[in-house]
Amino acid sequence: MGGVAAELGGLAPSCGPVRLIGVDGHAGSGKSTFAGSVAAALGGAPVVHLDDVACHGELFEWTERLRVEVLEPLAAGRAAHYAAYDWVARRFGPARVLKPAPVVLVEGVGAGRRALRSYLARLFWMDVPQQESWERGRRRDGRELADFWDGWERAERAHFADDPSRPFADILVRQCASGYRWTSGADEAHQTHPSVTESHERKSGGGNLVEGPT
Repeated sequence: MGGVAAELGGLAPSCGPVRLIGVDGHAGSGKSTFAGSVAAALGGAPVVHLDDVACHGELFEWTERLRVEVLEPLAAGRAAHYAAYDWVARRFGPARVLKPAPVVLVEGVGAGRRALRSYLARLFWMDVPQQESWERGRRRDGRELADFWDGWERAERAHFADDPSRPFADILVRQCASGYRWTSGADEAHQTHPSVTESHERKSGGGNLVEGPT
């Protein structure tokens, strides 16, 4: 992961002094786990979870709230203050403080939407097929959330039909037996970099891949 951290840290700032990194993909594709691994490799970089910004009544209509509460303050070099949504209590909680950092990750379905792309230094797409991702998400959340998932799938399908992220991703991330591998999103031939396992990374001092579950 040292190579990943070095690459992201070496990018030009994209949101004021911040290098904002987006991690998008279908619900259940492993975005949170991947973003957490990248953040840890960066020494504890902040992560904004879009699940904290969305709510039951606004599954995808949160763009303006994110812009005003998070993006504009960071772009001005100020601390952002945003309230995280409690999906059980169905209300927003107290404000959280997000100070500008060299790298900040924003992960969640829609992190690469058109309204956000100009703020991003890099966009990762978790390249797990839609149905496979949704099935993983349903298994994770259990049968008690089946009705929610029915509604979510309709909303996500409509969102990506109108505002797809994958065609604009810089990096497509795929899970493999040894962890993750990625390809360039701009490479139509999808020429894959060699897979890097944890032991290989320790020997080589870096690489383009992260080991870990999704």
